[in-house]
Amino acid sequence: MEKMIADRFFRTIHTIEKFIKQSEPLLGASKIILEAIKNGNKLLFCGNGGSASQAQHFAAEFVVRYSKNRAPLPAISITSDTSVLTAGANDFGFESIFERQIEAVGNKNDVLIAISTSGKSKNVNRAVEKAHEKKMKIIYLCGEKLPEPHHLCDVIINVPSRHTAIIQEIHEIIGHILVELVEKELNYE
Repeated sequence: MEKMIADRFFRTIHTIEKFIKQSEPLLGASKIILEAIKNGNKLLFCGNGGSASQAQHFAAEFVVRYSKNRAPLPAISITSDTSVLTAGANDFGFESIFERQIEAVGNKNDVLIAISTSGKSKNVNRAVEKAHEKKMKIIYLCGEKLPEPHHLCDVIINVPSRHTAIIQEIHEIIGHILVELVEKELNYE
C-alpha cells in the first residue's frame, strides 16, 4: 500500500515536472483574462463532472477572493444553474447545455475557459464553437490530446497526461496560477 501511495504521488510529480516547461500558455491565458477584465468583459467557465466542479471553483476564486480580500472580478460558472442545465438538456439535448448559455450571456471579447480532460466533451466543444461565433476569446484546459475544436482556441493549456485524475489535479494548480497572475498584475497581492 505504501508503494502504491508513493507511486501515485510520483506520477503526479513527474507530470508536473513535464508541464513546468510550458509557462507560455499560462502567460498567454493570463494576458487574455487581464485584457478582458480591464475592458469590462467577463469570464465564463464550463466543464463536465470534476471539470464542472473546477469551473465553479475557478469562478469563485475570481469573484470572491483568492489569497486576500479585493474587488470582485467578473466570472460565471455556466455549470451551476441546475434549472437552466436540465431544461436545456431536456429541450435541446445535453450537447447544447453550455452552447445555449454562451448564446444567452456571452459577448464579444468575453472569455470562455473550457475544461475537458479528454478534449472530446461534446457540450464543451459546442460551447467553444458558439464562443468563437460570438467573437469571444477561448482558453481550453485539457489533457495530452488537443481538443477537437483546437483551431478555434486562442490558448490551449494541455497537461501531458492521459490519466484523468492527474490532469484534474494539475488543472487545479493551473486555475490557481491564473488567478494569482491576474491578481498580481492588478496589484491585488
